[in-house]
Amino acid sequence: MSSLNTYGAILTYAIEQEARLSDYYKKAGNAEQASAADKRKGKLERARSLYVLEITLEPIEGLDEANYAINLDDTSAAGQKAVAAIATRFYSEVAPSINVRDAQRILEKCGKEYASLA
Repeated sequence: MSSLNTYGAILTYAIEQEARLSDYYKKAGNAEQASAADKRKGKLERARSLYVLEITLEPIEGLDEANYAINLDDTSAAGQKAVAAIATRFYSEVAPSINVRDAQRILEKCGKEYASLA
C-alpha cells in the first residue's frame, strides 16, 4: 500500500475504492448502493479533472491506503456496515487535506452518504 500524499493520489484511490465498492454491493445484491457508488465515482472523477490545476502542490502527510483497507468478501449486513464505516472514516480524514473547497465538499458528501449506512 502506498501513501496518500497528494491530491491526485487521494482522488485516484477514492475513485478506485468506489469502483470496488460498486462491485461489492452488486455482489451483495444491493443494487441501490452499487448505483450510489457509481454516482460517487463519477463525481470524484469530475472533481479530479476540474480542480487538479487549482490544487496547491504541497505534500499531504499522515494518510496511507493501509488504514482504509476494506473486506470485500463479507457481503453480510454486518460486513456492509463495516465497509461503510471504513469509507466514512476515509472520507472524513482525507477531505480536510484538500485545499480546494469544492473538491473538499465532494469528499465530505461522499463520507456523509456512507455515514448514513454505518
